[in-house]
Amino acid sequence: MDNSHQAYGQLMAWKRDHLMTLFIWLAALMVAGAFLWLLGDLLVHGATHLSWSFLVDAPENAGRAGGIGSIIVSTLLILTVAMLAAVPLGLATAVLLTEFISATSRFGRLIGMSLDVLAGVPSIVFGLFGNVFFSVYLGLGFSILSGGLTLACMALPIFINTAEAGLRAVPDEWRAGAAALGLSRGAALLHILIPAAAPALTAALLLGVGRAMAETAALIFTSGYVDRMPSSLMDSGRALSVHIYDLSMNVAGGDANAYASALILIVLLMIINGIAQSLSEKLLQRRIITA
Repeated sequence: MDNSHQAYGQLMAWKRDHLMTLFIWLAALMVAGAFLWLLGDLLVHGATHLSWSFLVDAPENAGRAGGIGSIIVSTLLILTVAMLAAVPLGLATAVLLTEFISATSRFGRLIGMSLDVLAGVPSIVFGLFGNVFFSVYLGLGFSILSGGLTLACMALPIFINTAEAGLRAVPDEWRAGAAALGLSRGAALLHILIPAAAPALTAALLLGVGRAMAETAALIFTSGYVDRMPSSLMDSGRALSVHIYDLSMNVAGGDANAYASALILIVLLMIINGIAQSLSEKLLQRRIITA
């Protein structure tokens, strides 16, 4: 009787394991299928409109003709401003939350609650805040700088939460070992903890970049609609997401260039993700070698 119960339990455990494995594979296939369907739709409708001139020429006739050269430049400038502002501040905040204050303290709980609230705030609210604070109060106007700083505010909660989780995942024994070797907190962070958390920091960067490049509403109120080539960060600039929205919703006959622009946006995201993952792997390999 005991053997039969044991065999029955093993059979049920085997079925549960295989059923869970099946669900995991189905979920992964659904995600991959959705991405491939989206990419295939963009390729079918937009690939025929891609050319070198489309990438370098300026938009003409409200975007129906010409290219997206100035749009790409504006997008990359806005993204650069956003990441240059968000990454140092976000990393410093994550280090503060993990290494210098307790997560259970009143101040730590307040910061955590604030980050959770900010992560759920709609982009239109960030756009209105950016317009009032950066564009009007600070006098930056409709500019790439205003748009980038607004996107930095949007990316900060996601970046901080992900970076904090990565730093907390580093074993406490590493911190104790660094202290036993006489390393200061700054040296331990720079040479041990941050390299150890490089994969999580990369994930935080990718999530921030994805949030920044996909936003439309916030940029309409801060960086503006102007599609000419920007000459400085104080110029207005149209991001790819805004360009795609405008062609799809406001410009009759702009669907073809909207599809092609969306395809370029996906390709840019894939390139940035690849670069970030490559840097993360190099940092991780260096940590393994030095260890």
